Amino acid sequence: MAVHPIDYRYGSEEMRRIWDEENKLQKLLDVEAALARAHAKVGNIPEESARVISERANTKWVKLERVKEIEAEIHHDIMAVVKALSEVCGEHGKYVHLGATSNDIIDTANALLIKESLAIVERDLKELRSVLKRLAMEHKYTVCIGRTHGQHAVPTTYGMKFAIWLDEVQRHIDRINQLKERVLVGQMSGAVGTMASFGERGLEIQRLVMEGLGLKPARITNQIIQRDVYAELMMVLALIASTLDKIALEIRNLQRTEILEVSEPFGKKQVGSSTMPHKRNPIRSEKVSGLARVLYSNVIPALLNNPLWHERDLTNSSVERVILPESFVLLDEMLKTTIKVLSGLEFFPENIKRNLYLTNNLIMAEPLMLKLTEKGMGRQEAHELVRQLAMKAFHEKRDLLEVVRESEEAMKYLTEEDLESLKPENYIGLAPQIVDNVIAFIGEKEREEAFMGR
Repeated sequence: MAVHPIDYRYGSEEMRRIWDEENKLQKLLDVEAALARAHAKVGNIPEESARVISERANTKWVKLERVKEIEAEIHHDIMAVVKALSEVCGEHGKYVHLGATSNDIIDTANALLIKESLAIVERDLKELRSVLKRLAMEHKYTVCIGRTHGQHAVPTTYGMKFAIWLDEVQRHIDRINQLKERVLVGQMSGAVGTMASFGERGLEIQRLVMEGLGLKPARITNQIIQRDVYAELMMVLALIASTLDKIALEIRNLQRTEILEVSEPFGKKQVGSSTMPHKRNPIRSEKVSGLARVLYSNVIPALLNNPLWHERDLTNSSVERVILPESFVLLDEMLKTTIKVLSGLEFFPENIKRNLYLTNNLIMAEPLMLKLTEKGMGRQEAHELVRQLAMKAFHEKRDLLEVVRESEEAMKYLTEEDLESLKPENYIGLAPQIVDNVIAFIGEKEREEAFMGR
């Protein structure tokens, strides 16, 4: 019976499969097999024993049901795996888990699970990057009102919005690749990290195990990989979630009835409300924003897992069983949902233009001030004059330029041609060039990734 929504509602089958019990058991067995092979290479156990252990360290031989049965008796999860593997290896089973402590297996297996999960996250980030790149290119001249403090500011473009998100997504791709260097590490260092149980060949055994698994060996551990590594991982996942939350929040606001400049896709048979048939709710974006809160909250326990008693206690273990799969599965859902929303984003050009002119040219106050300064008025004097004219236009519900035409003080400096030039579409600065610069930078990153085979 499924209890947590990640079991049936959120995340792709691909991501959920990584964190299901069967695959987690397989990763533990993969580490045990790599350890046996390393022991054989340094001459600690017979090569035949390493071969048998490696062949049978899979869930075709070691059944999840049997592991659970043993754990119910002995109340130790890793020893249950060790016993179940030893059973199917016959006389060679005596060499299973030789010299290792439980977290040598757990933490190294976790690194394998994280490696598979990060590959999906990185792939989805790159797909999101492609969608945003296309939108930035298509809309670099789509002029819209910019808003600060929720109020109309000066014009910007939709290309700028998408390019800002695009640049941020690229930083996350960079962070993932930097993070791999620190988080995709394993250990094989014994009870308190000294490798005493492996003898003088401990460092070599650890190196061989990690080479066999495609991981880096940790430089130093006690009984565990230090949890600052996991905390960093959780913070990066939460940071990615915050960008998706940012995108979703903007779409939700822009889809509000009184704004309605863009809308997430709405299916022909989609139902918006159980009682109000007309509703077109931004439910996908709302889901993204909601799930982000869970990822934010998972950062705190990850940080609390770093300070443990002495060489290690068990308080981190139960927490990580929850926050690792939960964060990856929920982020997977958020990424795929955001890609779907942006890929089918609907634009309402008439509303974009309506909102651009909604304030009767009040948004032209800044270029008006600059025009007065250009014509010889002092900047501070121009600011105060335009402020007074803008407040007059606001209270009288009139067009700012109409009020300016009535100002003798302003018209000493301005011509009708000056006023005619004050149009929102003319005041987007270097926005298209800035967008082009971001797109060019992303192109360089994509070529660099292709060259490096990433």
